[in-house]
Amino acid sequence: MSTTDNKEENVQHFLDLIKKSRQGKFKIYIGMSAGVGKTFRMLQEAHSLLRNGIDVKIGYIETHLRKETHDLLEGLPIIPRRKIFYRGKELEELDVQAVINLRPEVVIIDELAHTNIEGSKNEKRWQDVLEILEAGINVISAVNIQHIESLNEEIKEITGIEVKERIPDSIVGIADEVVNIDLTADELITRLKEGKIYTADKVQMALNNFFKSEQILQLRELALKEVASQVERKVETEVSKNTAIRHEKFLACISSNEQTAKTVIRKTARLASYYNSKWFVLYVQTPKESPDKIALDKQRHLINNFKLATQLGSEIIRVESSNISKSIMEIAEQRQITTLCIGKPHLNLFNVILSTNIFNELLKKLSFVDIDVVILS
Repeated sequence: MSTTDNKEENVQHFLDLIKKSRQGKFKIYIGMSAGVGKTFRMLQEAHSLLRNGIDVKIGYIETHLRKETHDLLEGLPIIPRRKIFYRGKELEELDVQAVINLRPEVVIIDELAHTNIEGSKNEKRWQDVLEILEAGINVISAVNIQHIESLNEEIKEITGIEVKERIPDSIVGIADEVVNIDLTADELITRLKEGKIYTADKVQMALNNFFKSEQILQLRELALKEVASQVERKVETEVSKNTAIRHEKFLACISSNEQTAKTVIRKTARLASYYNSKWFVLYVQTPKESPDKIALDKQRHLINNFKLATQLGSEIIRVESSNISKSIMEIAEQRQITTLCIGKPHLNLFNVILSTNIFNELLKKLSFVDIDVVILS
């Protein structure tokens, strides 16, 4: 690397430090489902901050007409919401500019995964929060575990529901503090039956669908794991260690198969998030998948999967080659990859026989280097 490059890197590093010092602190409450008490806890914290002389304001709170939660709003300064007329109705959104103009020390903003009304400056509320943080204002927010992007497939398997409103994992990753609001399955179901989560007419439907004990237990485990991984990341980045650490780098190898690629991307994102590591997505375009030969639906799936990977914080690498294993190894060596992530193939016997040489060649090459292989189901 040249001296000029070093100077530019040093300048950029210093600018990043300045920007980070000016940015507001970010705290997220995470829960396994609606009704665990995230909003209630945020409002309790707001009262505590106010008593301690901190200028705290409510930017946006959704009480869902829960009396206990609604009562806590009393005595807290609230920033009026922005009113928008949409399809003949008057709707309300977080007023980002009002928050920035008022510059409170701390602002409470609920429903982090919310999608803003069409025509808003930002499409998602998490983008509003980023803007407020960049203005140097501290933010406390909340989100349910099912809204985290890389967990989308697992949540769908557990609940049978595909959650549409999601936040990138990187948003949780930038939080200075992540707190899990935990309840047992029995406590949550009791709260539901007592009418503390939904109105009486919705209780039975909730018990039949989302609020089943076995589902709650699985969601609870995901929430606990997520917060534990965030704590571990903090330890890795903030606590100095005398021993040398192997810095993990993950390479997700994908094909044009939509579902397999999506799974590999999401699961690699989770691994990278756990290890607080850089990760890449590699697509080797063989001659039979050149732009003039590849089917339009496969091309569309590839573009969507590249977009997903970018949202989850990956760098996309595309290479053209007829030798897949050679290309994988070349990229792995260039980028100093420690772990290769590949999808479990869904192949018939004939294709397995045809593919054996590629896989054997890859394994043979890997036996000479210090790179792990993870086969993702």
